[in-house]
Amino acid sequence: MNFNTIFLTSFRVLLLPIALLYGLIIRIRNWMFDQQYLKSASFNFPLICVGNLAVGGTGKSPMVEYLLYLLSPQFKVGTLSRGYKRKTKGYALANPTTTALEIGDEPMLFHMKFPQIPVAVGEERLVAIPQLLQDVPDLQAIILDDAFQHRSVKAGFNILLTEYSNIYVNDFFLPTGDLRDERRSAKRANIIVVTKCPADLSSERKQQIIRNLKPRADQKVFFTRIAYGVPYHIFNYEDEWLLTPRVEVLLVCGIANPKPLKEYLHECTHTYYQQDYSDHHIFSIDDLNEIKEKFDRIHARDKIILTTEKDAVRLLKFRDELATLPMYVLPIRHDFLFGEGEQFNRMVTDFIRNFRYKPIS
Repeated sequence: MNFNTIFLTSFRVLLLPIALLYGLIIRIRNWMFDQQYLKSASFNFPLICVGNLAVGGTGKSPMVEYLLYLLSPQFKVGTLSRGYKRKTKGYALANPTTTALEIGDEPMLFHMKFPQIPVAVGEERLVAIPQLLQDVPDLQAIILDDAFQHRSVKAGFNILLTEYSNIYVNDFFLPTGDLRDERRSAKRANIIVVTKCPADLSSERKQQIIRNLKPRADQKVFFTRIAYGVPYHIFNYEDEWLLTPRVEVLLVCGIANPKPLKEYLHECTHTYYQQDYSDHHIFSIDDLNEIKEKFDRIHARDKIILTTEKDAVRLLKFRDELATLPMYVLPIRHDFLFGEGEQFNRMVTDFIRNFRYKPIS
């Protein structure tokens, strides 16, 4: 553990009184929803929520993508996100001229990868859902991105993600820990997915984690690892670059948890350098000049700039400036362990096929 890590841990412990106050507020809020002093709205329509209890990267966006790949061949499905760090307000439905500044980087990524799928944003999901259904009346399901803690809407099916290295049962409220919701809220999930697991996770460790999570009898716990694809050029999907031990990489990254990505690059490339930015960073021309300068200082024959898909949508506006640079995008996806992917797929698709409206009593 380095000095910075020790300092940050000590500082967060000092913030324990704030964390206790925050936790009390969250518990009171949840109690008011449970007792129906605050109302949750249900819809006579299949809503699938993807979320987590903690801040940071648990893999929500790749899970939404996984669901879109799974469901779009069978159902007319759309997505609804908050649109974090966008420059607009209110409800918006993506169209061919939409940019990441208008809807946010993650919704823009969905829109680019699935142009045939309705992608909408709106801070007030209770308002945005009817608007999306009005705009796209033949929808058969909506995936709510990062909406688990937004209890004003009651989704029919909840998928809760928790990261292997920081499972919510071992975490604490912000700012001492990373929890933005209390641990017992996990009881509202239909499925719990432990993400970013090691590929060689043992059955014994799997069972130990399940015992620690203490799921309800009707909750199913799944385990996934990160699977990285072949990098593709930021402006040309057909131009791919295999990562090999000969390649030197400049990693341009502005995501919540880049640690697994950096570990992957350490294993499969000769050397990698990094240019880190904050999560959801809005790139400027100064940033781009900084990236170019750092890349030019790498003296290697085989070298590329590598970025994530979420960062790439915020760099597309620099088409002219990036035209001569070998900037590639690394795709990721969830890979289910223990051969349980089909069971997960069946549970989700069965929810839509067998959907029956159950009003809140």
